[in-house]
Amino acid sequence: MHSSSVTTDDLDIANLGPRKFSSPGWQRDFAAEGTGWNCDGDRILLNDHMDAIRAAMKSGVEPPSIELAGPRGEIYFDPADTCCAIVTCGGLCPGINDVIRAIVMQAHYVYGVRRILGIQYGYEGLDPAFGHKPVELTPGKVDSITSFGGSMLGTSRGKRNTKVMANRLEALGVNILFVIGGDGSQRGAKDIHEEMRQRGSQIAIVGVPKTIDNDLMFMDRSFGYQTAFAAAFHAVTAAHTEARGSRNGVGLVKLMGRDSGFIACSAALATGEANAVLIPEVPFKLEGANGLLDVIEQRVANRGHAVIITAEGAGQDLISQAEHATDASGNELHADIGSFLKERINRHFREKNIELNLKYIDPSYIIRSVPAAPEDRVFCLNLGRHAVHAGMAGKTGMVVARWHQRFVHLPMSLVTRGRRKVDPNGDLWRSVVELTGQPSKMGV
Repeated sequence: MHSSSVTTDDLDIANLGPRKFSSPGWQRDFAAEGTGWNCDGDRILLNDHMDAIRAAMKSGVEPPSIELAGPRGEIYFDPADTCCAIVTCGGLCPGINDVIRAIVMQAHYVYGVRRILGIQYGYEGLDPAFGHKPVELTPGKVDSITSFGGSMLGTSRGKRNTKVMANRLEALGVNILFVIGGDGSQRGAKDIHEEMRQRGSQIAIVGVPKTIDNDLMFMDRSFGYQTAFAAAFHAVTAAHTEARGSRNGVGLVKLMGRDSGFIACSAALATGEANAVLIPEVPFKLEGANGLLDVIEQRVANRGHAVIITAEGAGQDLISQAEHATDASGNELHADIGSFLKERINRHFREKNIELNLKYIDPSYIIRSVPAAPEDRVFCLNLGRHAVHAGMAGKTGMVVARWHQRFVHLPMSLVTRGRRKVDPNGDLWRSVVELTGQPSKMGV
């Protein structure tokens, strides 16, 4: 999905109603000419390219803009009577605990909210049939959770009955639900928001986007991504060391990236050691001139070793699959491209009677379970802060994100329309091709 197809209406943020309460600290900061406060009219351009701006000006239409995140002087909920809930859904990702901690600390200390619930094991925790009881979250309980990875609340995949979850939120007396999860989780959150709207229930639904693949729309990046590719960096470095240490050594690394190859590209650029990078967005062939096997063979003959990075979703068209299975969240399950490539590369060299020492590394579960790196921790802190600001102001059906280096509000309906992908004609992929020296169209 391209920004040119987005209209101003697509960027509207829903509000529960008029704000009747003064935000804590507003009078003090205003009197002291404090900064950092925003109103709903504070916006930035969706597309800051001059061609887009000129086109909008020529047509007489104001270019689409995005609402800035941040505290509002007046809020919708009375903090003394507010109950917040936090749920974490989908796969693990570095930084989940950091976001949980940030939300709890912000709600408790900045707004004075005293009832904060942790929903256990994802959306299962909003279905009484599973028997998961909410846990009370306090600053003391979350103070040290950033020192370990995963989610202190647990997580799960799979769709749940929206009406059942809405009933559970109402029964718990929740006023604001914070959903930490990827596109599938945010689609579920959007459904809950729509159900609440139809009921006339004044419950705010606020999302904090989570995707280790960095593939959510209209965001500079998602939390955990910096940590993930830093961990991937070490895996690629190890593969390079193994490859150089053997005669005709090849290091093959499979990294996360079901539909988008951002981690594979970033790890290659950070190490500078990859000789071929395979991503879902760019097709490649195994056989023939400039095919992957030919590229590896020539590299090994010329330099004595090679390093190959593949994203998990690359080359799926090369693998015979009887049927396209899906996981509990409805995501298509890909065949194991890493094991497939390992077998095909070994066979190719064996058939040519060329010695090969191939080491295959798949660090996926190690990468996604590590604690967040310092830069990601700061990012998670700010996402959590702005999520609470939005929720207390009565914003709903929206996520907090960073766009053009500013924190913003985006409608859930917009960010769940598609996936962000590496542009095969863009600068990121060009930089990978220039670094690796691989053909821009490998055998295709």
